[in-house]
Amino acid sequence: MTQRTDVVVVGGGQAGLAAGYHLRRRGLNFVILDADAAPGGSWQHMWDSLHLFSPAEHSSLPGRLMPAQPGETYPDAGHVVDYLADYEKHYDLPVQHGTRVQAVRRDADRLLVEADSGIWRAGAVISATGSWSRPFLPAVPGRSVFTGRQLHTVGYRSPADFAGQRVIVVGGGNSGAQIAADLALDSRVEMTWVTQRPPRFLPDDIDGRALFDIATARRRALEEGRRDTGGVASLGDIVAVPPVRAARDAGLLTAKPMFSRLTADGVRWDDGSHSGADAVIWCTGFRPALAHLGPLNLRGPRGHIPTEGTRALGEPRLHLLGYGDWTGPASATLIGVGRTARDASQQIRGLLH
Repeated sequence: MTQRTDVVVVGGGQAGLAAGYHLRRRGLNFVILDADAAPGGSWQHMWDSLHLFSPAEHSSLPGRLMPAQPGETYPDAGHVVDYLADYEKHYDLPVQHGTRVQAVRRDADRLLVEADSGIWRAGAVISATGSWSRPFLPAVPGRSVFTGRQLHTVGYRSPADFAGQRVIVVGGGNSGAQIAADLALDSRVEMTWVTQRPPRFLPDDIDGRALFDIATARRRALEEGRRDTGGVASLGDIVAVPPVRAARDAGLLTAKPMFSRLTADGVRWDDGSHSGADAVIWCTGFRPALAHLGPLNLRGPRGHIPTEGTRALGEPRLHLLGYGDWTGPASATLIGVGRTARDASQQIRGLLH
């Protein structure tokens, strides 16, 4: 059966919920189709020790403050899941969980959204699928011959899973540093941290509040035609959250340069030496989950869809929300996605009415 609505939102995580909030404020009919069986977006799949970079009051979606978590300055992932579930319920957002979208196609003056629960004809589509479902694994020599365990960030949960093992963590971003610190602080694990370039830690006093202010200042500078400040990337790559600081200050978080190849039982370094390993954790990032938009033939360089703000240049009825700075400064954060969701919903209302 084919159903009709003004807007289909693909993805029910933080970006999809922010979109729903603003679409409702503008009087549009919409549905949110979410592949996860339960609320919470990708936060429900994070590792056990993960905490936000910012206090709760600086980590809220539009319209409803995140409550503080008792005993925690920076809320953990479970608290975020509870907040998102409450947000969805509080605003009675029409989220259909357990519904995966296979394709979005053009259909005369509408867009056709094909999901495993049926077909929707919509005047506009907001894609808010994020990147968690598309982990990136680099083509490192020997990856297929290594007989130990290999997993990506998405598969990591806690050091207890690696007790008594030699673990190599690959990646110099926030996930790599945090997982390396998590393992390094556990005496049962022998951890080696490997990065492509020397890790760049942000100053210890910078948290998510400062990161948002820096990103906002960069956006204003660009909008006003002033010099690009470089934003957060000009200061460093890694937020020095408490566990990372603790491991670093204890001398447990010293990175080695990238190895040259994997072997059956470890890694070979550039100088020809060998280190044994039982597991490799690839903290090597993600790619945007855009396969459902393939039929629209909009992909540009690096797999991104060219946009002006959130609107796809090649399809004005499509908006992309929450994928990173290319869809709006800080748009992949809880506090940052509200602005871009507001702008997208406003443009869609103008298009449809």
